[in-house]
Amino acid sequence: MSYHPHGTPSFRNLVVRPMWITLKTALRTVPFVGKLKFLKNGYHAQSADMIDPETARRVGKDHPSAQQNFSADRETSQIMPFVERPVTVMYPYERLEDLEPWLFVPGNYNGRIGVIWETCTACKACVRACPNDCLHMESEVRVNVLDTAEADHQWHGYGSEIEVGGLAAKPREDFVEIEESHDLVNHHEAAPQQYDFAEVIDITGDIATVKWMNGSGMEDVDINTIRPAEQDIVSGRIDLGRCMFCGLCMESCPFESFFMTNEYDGMSGFSREDLWMDASRTRVLPSVHKERVDMELAKRAQKEKDKRARKAAKAEA
Repeated sequence: MSYHPHGTPSFRNLVVRPMWITLKTALRTVPFVGKLKFLKNGYHAQSADMIDPETARRVGKDHPSAQQNFSADRETSQIMPFVERPVTVMYPYERLEDLEPWLFVPGNYNGRIGVIWETCTACKACVRACPNDCLHMESEVRVNVLDTAEADHQWHGYGSEIEVGGLAAKPREDFVEIEESHDLVNHHEAAPQQYDFAEVIDITGDIATVKWMNGSGMEDVDINTIRPAEQDIVSGRIDLGRCMFCGLCMESCPFESFFMTNEYDGMSGFSREDLWMDASRTRVLPSVHKERVDMELAKRAQKEKDKRARKAAKAEA
């Protein structure tokens, strides 16, 4: 049987060479010594600017990555750029993405799953497709995609009606600001809620008496300022200890509700319980994939419009 020269079982390959590789790795972390030519192999100690000129212009000279040279295991200082020091990222307390997130999280990276509650129908296609049985369903209060259309929108009015005993949602004052400010890749936390939910106690004309679910009590509100809500089953609770990020759940979703996000943080912990993500943690704001949400809204609204037309024609007949 033929072996690679470095793979032949011998004292040199099993003892001497591994020790020499370990020694070189350690020497690379020593200032000045790590720059010696015999320690270089075409990868280590090859300095490069962290950001390109256009990025440097955009982020400004005060950005942590500006005026620094980086290599795989070395970093320079802004005060003494000619002196190098070893680099060790103490994850999760330090993150490379805090320097330049778009360099370390590529656009096609499959991070944790993300679910758009507004379009999920609890069809369980994702649960059935998961080969590791790590997806589960949860009951959550949400606004259906048909009820997200504004009053001047083409598809407004094809959702449900506000009823006594049902649930209602009032968009928060910072609704748009939440959409614009929440960074899915870097915030590493549950997406902020854009609605205040309440139980409808009574309706008199255009005034609805509601009991807020956040515990702030009861209030009379203009019925035109709230929209229907519902408590429904949605997907998204996931055991990341079992997930292998194959993306089959995303491929199987027929309603454009499932996505593989670029977020990798939160996918580690000190116990197996830490790897359980509730649906609130995997929820994605509709604005993240607005085109897909708009497509689903149009499809469902058209279906509801045709259904009402058939019902009206049947009633006339």
